[in-house]
Amino acid sequence: MRTLYSSMLATVVCALLTTGCQKDYKSDEAAQPAQSNSAAKTKTTTPADVAATLAKLRATLPANFESRSNSIKADLLAKVNPEYKYTVLNALKLTETTCDDNTLVTQWLNLQLADWSYEIIFYASLTGMLDFPTYDALLFENTESGQQFGINGEYSHRITKTMKDLKRFWDIQSSQIIVVPMHGSMLQNRDKVIRIDMILYGDSEIGAEYWADVIAELLQGIPQYRNGNHPIFTFNAFAQGSFDFPPFGVVPDKIVMGDGILDSYAAIGYGDVAPQAILAHEFGHHVQFQRGVFGNVSSPEATRRTELMADAMSAYFLSSARGASMQWKRVKEFLQVFFNIGDCSFTSINHHGTPTQRMAAAEFGYQTANNAQKQGHIMSANDFIALFDAALPGIVSQ
Repeated sequence: MRTLYSSMLATVVCALLTTGCQKDYKSDEAAQPAQSNSAAKTKTTTPADVAATLAKLRATLPANFESRSNSIKADLLAKVNPEYKYTVLNALKLTETTCDDNTLVTQWLNLQLADWSYEIIFYASLTGMLDFPTYDALLFENTESGQQFGINGEYSHRITKTMKDLKRFWDIQSSQIIVVPMHGSMLQNRDKVIRIDMILYGDSEIGAEYWADVIAELLQGIPQYRNGNHPIFTFNAFAQGSFDFPPFGVVPDKIVMGDGILDSYAAIGYGDVAPQAILAHEFGHHVQFQRGVFGNVSSPEATRRTELMADAMSAYFLSSARGASMQWKRVKEFLQVFFNIGDCSFTSINHHGTPTQRMAAAEFGYQTANNAQKQGHIMSANDFIALFDAALPGIVSQ
């Protein structure tokens, strides 16, 4: 992905449900859930406890809660990322698609979401929980200092090292590009939730406090949310160019790596290659940003070109002797899984290319490194882009 794609589940679930997003808040404090600044504690929760929590919260909802999210629904729908959308929707049995819905990633997500009822989906969507970690990482994770990747920091070394290697590998101005994590645990931080709610929904502080307290009760009372650490909250990774964000300042060039997407591939046996491969793809978009690859025309073909090019850039880096120097057999195994999670949006402006086309682009990147006359020589970004564009007609004919 080259830029922000809001949580695909939140977007489409919001569209399927009749819920919406502008709020009429009750000023009566008794009608609001109790405030809590602490993270939810682990406890044994029965289905009856869950039902009681949801019933209590439903009784406190503002009168017009069903309009919540209508104001941003169209914008979110425009940003649905096909690379993950169908995997998540298939896992929740919310749509039918011609895509292969029996991949290892989908099977793993099925297991993670097996105990999510309609109401549990409803509240995750209604409150904004499915989007808040994405926007918090996009807007406010603006330094690499002290960051850890993965719920327990298990991917930190690989991602930090790979980012340094990528900056040395590609001949672009990269000192300003940062890589930051996306943690669902931010949902436990009341101040962060209030801040994001006010930005996304334009709520008053009182209104944002209300929804922050609803989220706190959900995290405490609904074990399916895993205190915010369920992978569905962070099942994404994206690249974003810098932009001004008053009154908070400048959001720098960055890559965001979600815990959920990293955990999914680690769980099916690709923890040794997935963090590097996903990061290398996203870094490829920053190469494209600086080399003017993105034009003013939005079309399925234009997006397919940039995404396939990023695939090729990733494979080139991963297999180069001066890049990650990985065995192509292992890289190819991972990419076959990664590319087959289901991009069926053939007419969407977000179309990434078919699985066959994406593998062909990756094969191109590998062959470019493997067949180089001078092994270890790194092509300039401009030369690689020109070589890829010359090969693109053959890649898309696959």
